[in-house]
Amino acid sequence: MKKVELLSPAGNFECLISAVQNGADAVYIGGKKFGARAFANNFEYDEMIEAIKYCHLYGVRLFVTVNTICYENEIEEALNYIEFLYKNHVDALIMQDLGLISLVREKYPNMEIHASTQMHNHNDSGLSYLKELGVKRAVLDREMSIDEINALSTDIEKEVFIHGALCVSYSGCCLFSAMHGGRSGNRGECVGACRLPYKLIENNKEIQTNGDYILSTKSLCTINNIGKLIDSGITSFKIEGRMKSKEYVGYITRLYREKIDNYYLYKNYSVSEEEINNIKKLYNRELTSGYLFNNYGSSIMNIKTSNHIGVNLGKIIKIDNKKIYIKLEDDLYQEDGIRFDNDKGMIVNKLYNEKDLLVNHLEKGQVAVVDNKIGLLSAKEVRKTIDSKLVFEINRFKERKVLVSFKCRAFVGKNLELEVSDGINVINTLGSIVENAKNSPTSKERIKEQIEKLGGTVFYSNNTEIEMDDNIFIPIKELNELRREILDKLKEKREYSSSHDVVIKNVKSYKLDTNNKGLIISVLVRNEDQLKECIDKKINYIYVTDYDLYKKYKKSNIYYRTSRVTRNNIDYKDENLLVTELGGINKYSKSNNVNSDYYLNVVNTRMVKELIDLGAKRVTLSPEVNVNNLNSIPKSNNIDLFVYGRVELMITKYCPMNMIINKNDKKCNLCYKNNYYLKDSNNNIYPIITNNHIVHILDSNNYDILNNIKDYINNGICSFRIDLYNETKEDINRIVNSIRNSYEQRDNR
Repeated sequence: MKKVELLSPAGNFECLISAVQNGADAVYIGGKKFGARAFANNFEYDEMIEAIKYCHLYGVRLFVTVNTICYENEIEEALNYIEFLYKNHVDALIMQDLGLISLVREKYPNMEIHASTQMHNHNDSGLSYLKELGVKRAVLDREMSIDEINALSTDIEKEVFIHGALCVSYSGCCLFSAMHGGRSGNRGECVGACRLPYKLIENNKEIQTNGDYILSTKSLCTINNIGKLIDSGITSFKIEGRMKSKEYVGYITRLYREKIDNYYLYKNYSVSEEEINNIKKLYNRELTSGYLFNNYGSSIMNIKTSNHIGVNLGKIIKIDNKKIYIKLEDDLYQEDGIRFDNDKGMIVNKLYNEKDLLVNHLEKGQVAVVDNKIGLLSAKEVRKTIDSKLVFEINRFKERKVLVSFKCRAFVGKNLELEVSDGINVINTLGSIVENAKNSPTSKERIKEQIEKLGGTVFYSNNTEIEMDDNIFIPIKELNELRREILDKLKEKREYSSSHDVVIKNVKSYKLDTNNKGLIISVLVRNEDQLKECIDKKINYIYVTDYDLYKKYKKSNIYYRTSRVTRNNIDYKDENLLVTELGGINKYSKSNNVNSDYYLNVVNTRMVKELIDLGAKRVTLSPEVNVNNLNSIPKSNNIDLFVYGRVELMITKYCPMNMIINKNDKKCNLCYKNNYYLKDSNNNIYPIITNNHIVHILDSNNYDILNNIKDYINNGICSFRIDLYNETKEDINRIVNSIRNSYEQRDNR
């Protein structure tokens, strides 16, 4: 059985060192652009080269995230950046944008590609298309269970997140940040809207909850389930955390490394209470084994807080203007970080005992006294959020070594020979002619001792073979010089090792249909009245979310919108379908009339081409395409521009109504009886719609660029997409007529 890969994150070089030294098989990092953690420190070009050399020296693979959607005017810059990575022997790219992936596969055929979880990888149809495209690995949705992963049949490497932060939305399916905050989650700039407070509204009435952070998930931790994950045949275990500290990266890597190795050795391992507490001290929002192991509702969510909660430290017994007195339920050290139950926190710079004497640490059961430098007036409990002793211990890691073996041949009248091997590379060097000893001969033991003096290097010898004549003399200085020379060559060989040959090909030119066939309007409807009105208005394409309603009115211009999460177990044939995810397009375009929806995050022409080549007749651009980027996208009647409607901000496997009102009953049907909304701190109201046990959260307002329609039409864009929510007949008339009137009044010069 091939051993599973342990893949660790690094947001800077310190974290990279920590990941490598604590046992990572591979590390993933990002550059200053095109990575889905734009606010990590990330790596400059020169740092990237050093990172590659450092990882390769230790036999660790290095992956680079290029996993954002890429606008048309960024394609050339992105390709230049990728070529730099390719030539400097990065082992793989983690990518989201299908158009950019296609270009890389064509231009740099030996560059290994991993499909980011941002591509919403969750079914065999999608995976089989990625494999056909030349993608080697897919990072699967965090919403998938271990049973669903085991049921996948596509022969492609599978990577899963095993530890770290969870998104409440399916990755790559969240537009919350882009629509509310002006920073795109698909561009690595997420504002963390899911970590903000919300109220749950039922039929205009606020539901009482035991916390305000209704969309905030717990932290993923699968350390107790490593054996099950290994037995599943997953290729790579991924730790989330490019925004985390080097101590977090180091300890989490070290802990999973130990448990993985123990399972392979003994088919068994144990996780201590102290190890779990250490995880919690480093970062947690409470721990969950996630959807991987069929957790739902309150087992996934922590709606009481969205912050790091650490571990329980003790109870407050007294507060005055100068001091805070704590009855300890855990040890407390000077420079620890603590947080009170009113969310105020501080670093314990000075620590006193009950006698008001300064100490550097106090044990569980004692009373600790700290300065009230934050003006605390009242609190009942306190938690430890930084453990300075743990941080110190984590940073005292044992340096990782590269095992080598030596061979030395020393025969009179022949050149001294020294050879070193790391199991892959073999380096040889020759010394001077070996002579008979005139006085004290050089012993085999002395030769071995000098060859194995590897202090100050990354190498460790596990075997040295010596073949030699008796009564010979070799200068010790020469042995030392040959050893240094041969190890320098091996170090360089490892640092500049490559998993691929650099082959660069020309990209073939490609064209899209730019023939203008007149005005085209596509409308998504949510009820029968809206559908009938759109039929009367002779809308070109009508998209229906209810399958029964679609079947009732089925015509050539009426389409059923498929689910955004599907295992592709439904076989449609001879249907009109608006498909919402990549696997569905690959499966259904073979026997159906298929258009693709805006959820595929299309922002460049190459991705339009890929979807059309795959079988989509029409492609809807993402609402993230702005006016500046529209100018570089070909004007085509099979490309729709989203101009009006409530954008689906996110989709989630988590149902707040089920957890909060129905207390985790998996048979919840509340959503079909009542109207539910989320309300934020600014009183914005976000409608909640459920479909096929998936929760869709809509925007609080309509995305509306109808006032710019005439400019778009004059610029050659004549295909427009509308999404309806609760619009009336009068609203539909107003919206459609505004577009048609603008088209009639267009500039025909």
